[in-house]
Amino acid sequence: MLENLLSFLQNTGVAALINSIQTAVASSENMLQIIGTPLMIAIACVLLYLAIVKKFEPLLLLPIAFGMLLTNLPMFKNSNAILMHPEFFTDAAYMIDGHLDITRIFAEGGLLDLLYLGVKLGIYPPLIFLGIGCMTDFGPLIANPKSILLGAAAQLGVFTTFLGALLLGAIVPSIHFDQNAAAAIGIIGGADGPTAIYVTKTLAPRLLPAIAIAAYSYMALIPVIQPPLMKLVTTKKERSIVMKQLRPVSKTEKILFPIIVTIVVGLIVPDAVALVGMLMLGNLARECGVVDRLSKTAQNGLMNVITIFLGLTVGATATASNFLSMETLGIVLLGLVAFCFSTIGGLLLGKLMCKLTGGKVNPLIGSAGVSAVPMAARVSQTVGQKENPSNFLLMHAMGPNVAGVIGSAVAAGVFLSMFA
Repeated sequence: MLENLLSFLQNTGVAALINSIQTAVASSENMLQIIGTPLMIAIACVLLYLAIVKKFEPLLLLPIAFGMLLTNLPMFKNSNAILMHPEFFTDAAYMIDGHLDITRIFAEGGLLDLLYLGVKLGIYPPLIFLGIGCMTDFGPLIANPKSILLGAAAQLGVFTTFLGALLLGAIVPSIHFDQNAAAAIGIIGGADGPTAIYVTKTLAPRLLPAIAIAAYSYMALIPVIQPPLMKLVTTKKERSIVMKQLRPVSKTEKILFPIIVTIVVGLIVPDAVALVGMLMLGNLARECGVVDRLSKTAQNGLMNVITIFLGLTVGATATASNFLSMETLGIVLLGLVAFCFSTIGGLLLGKLMCKLTGGKVNPLIGSAGVSAVPMAARVSQTVGQKENPSNFLLMHAMGPNVAGVIGSAVAAGVFLSMFA
């Protein structure tokens, strides 16, 4: 009985933590490696605070933070209690000819290893897009097709940050950003978390936790980041412009739109079809009116389940060894640059449209070209109404906003076709 009790005590997390500290000290490891586990647990608790108390993208940030907490609990390396083995997905020693060893994952993997296959195999992000499509009204974009240009202009941050990440990787020896990593970081500028995860899991899986956390954190901060940039780029007169009401859009147009977009994107950027195709399938289910049960399931039950699985498993990849680094700091800084340039890109094209139309377009709707739906559109509405109480920009801003969803997916397809 005493032996069983001693065996139990020797296999607790406390014993594992003490053992890891003793091993690190004995081998003269640096301080960060010694305190890595407690520090990651503290970071997870901070993210939980931001999700619960500050309500920063709580639907995904909460499971991400809790996944981070689970994967960083101190345990012995061969413990059956380990839920996630990130090395199975990133370390060549655990793969067969560069491919996942599925047999080993099923035999030795924990719960989160099995769920993470949905991320690694590219299943969860397209299913998220299916749900988004069921909840999205493309009517404002169809009523004002020029809005798609604003959504495209807001991808400026994606390609600017791609170049910035390459430059940073070249001048800072401790940061290793190759073209694949730079492309994954650049997608943060699209303000679309599932797209960022979809690209990163293919091009730079070791950076997945840092990029996912940066993407969703900055999406939550859009109401803080965008208004100062709006006031910097536009004049009070431009922000006060009242736009005419959009024309009504017929049901036929709404049904044809997702079909046409899928065909066009498939012909031009085939690598974007997984995301755009599922987005348009969801939207077709919403608009056609004959599959309401499927539409409601996709936007509610399925969306909620996939959100939990996606957040939990992405957070579980954030171990001390791959998260506490100069690269993570670089991603956080580049993510901010990406959001700023994306906002500015949309605003600048909005100003150009304002000039070309003789003052009929309020440039503020350009900032909604990032794909954070509908938060970015609401920010445009809020800033515009502060300047002119009779200004109602929400529906006008929704056009660029939903165009940004398509734009970020297309940008992802371009990067995947170039570097995957």
